[in-house]
Amino acid sequence: MPASHPQHAAGDPSGTPARTILGLDIGGTKTHAIRLEAGRLAAEAVAGSANLQNTDRAAAAAALAEAIAAVGAGDVQEVYAGAGGIDTDDDAASLRALIAPLVPAASIHVVHDSRLVLAAGRARTGIAVIIGTGTAVWGTDGSRQARAGGWGHLLGDEGSGYWLAREAVRHCLHRHDLGLAPDLLCTQLLAACGLDRPVAFIARFHGLGTAGRNGPDRGYWAALARVVVAAAEAGDSAARSILDAGTEAVAGQILQVARQLGIAGPVILGGGLGAKVPLIREGILRALAPHGITEVACLDREPVFGVDVLAGLA
Repeated sequence: MPASHPQHAAGDPSGTPARTILGLDIGGTKTHAIRLEAGRLAAEAVAGSANLQNTDRAAAAAALAEAIAAVGAGDVQEVYAGAGGIDTDDDAASLRALIAPLVPAASIHVVHDSRLVLAAGRARTGIAVIIGTGTAVWGTDGSRQARAGGWGHLLGDEGSGYWLAREAVRHCLHRHDLGLAPDLLCTQLLAACGLDRPVAFIARFHGLGTAGRNGPDRGYWAALARVVVAAAEAGDSAARSILDAGTEAVAGQILQVARQLGIAGPVILGGGLGAKVPLIREGILRALAPHGITEVACLDREPVFGVDVLAGLA
């Protein structure tokens, strides 16, 4: 339901033009919408994912319609939408075409969701990092841009929730092949999946034995990253090794972007894992510090609130 949250004010109403702006953060598991009126938050809503990497156009259109209707489409003049998978002009046009009928009088700006993260971190230059269902690194020095990763789970997304869960499954299957009993990580992952033996992961992962051979989707496995994180926090060496490997891969991408742009941050960590798991921030900072990058911060507000910066309200 729409809700008023004045504590999230996006600017000083006394000095902000009377603009009505719709912000959308379209992630792998949800669509977060806000409505700003004269620079202040008037309504907020969450619906299902409208990300075209994860769902079909009909489902994406339905999620967008639900989110926008909840915050109100009337009098909206501008829309700023950030989404994963916006890699080309065609990607942006495809999403814009779904939004346009819902706010026909508005100008619509579609960007990669990493730009929302940097803006939500109250930075106009620096490096935004998304570590959630997928991963992506994007940066700007104010005039140039650079990115690394964000290719999707079939081509990369090292360190993402999906990647962590897949590597944990691989670890469990490797132990099984060696004739070793399940360790703590395997035991907890089996319990979370409702399975009784490691070899059952193979059928579950590939969707064997299910109608149409469609197994659990990317979001299902990404959500199981919580098992890896919890085991790592509890001191499990296998889980910690997997988490460290993913963190080091992301740090490598951050360094790539930093070198391309000739900047040393700030680095803003967003996404469900990047913003909320201390071990990930600590690992990234540890890997970056020898290279002179020491300003690494976790996002302290939802990415959609970066719309204030993108719209020039802050």
